[in-house]
Order: sequence, then C-alpha cells, then structure tokens
Amino acid sequence: MSDQPRESDPEDQLRRAAELPPDPEAYDSPRAAQARARGLAAPYIAGGEDPNPEETRRKERPYVLLLIAMTVVVVLAGFVLGVIQNLLGG
Repeated sequence: MSDQPRESDPEDQLRRAAELPPDPEAYDSPRAAQARARGLAAPYIAGGEDPNPEETRRKERPYVLLLIAMTVVVVLAGFVLGVIQNLLGG
C-alpha cells in the first residue's frame, strides 16, 4: 500500500483546490454559482451540460428499448410462472 492519498480523497482535493490561485472567471461560472447556492465546498456538481444532447439521445436509444424489453419480459415471466404453478396444482 502507498502512503500517498488517493486522487478521489475529498480532503486531498480540497487541499489542492486551496493551493490554487483564485480564478474570477471560474467563480462566476454557472456551476460555481449553483454549487455555492447548494452550500458545497467546491464548485463541482455531478453531471453537467451535455455538449451534444441529440447525439447522446441517439446513442442511448437502443438502451431505452432494451430496458423496456427487459421490463416486459420480467412482468410476463411472472404471469407465465404463476399460470404454470396453478396448472401444476401449487
């Protein structure tokens, strides 16, 4: 194991952020303003604005269809198993 902190360590991130000089543009950015409004210590909000939402929707469309198909299969499987159980006398 290493004695160095992990990159995802929040305390290390705050320490490194405190070492940076202030950036007036970053302070006025929409993300920083939203973070301050939520009382966060750093101007980071998970997620963000997608630069090309149409392309992302096009890429995600097969996953939506797969999710719908899987949901239908699970629901119908419950009915089928219930009918089979009743037919077998359970």
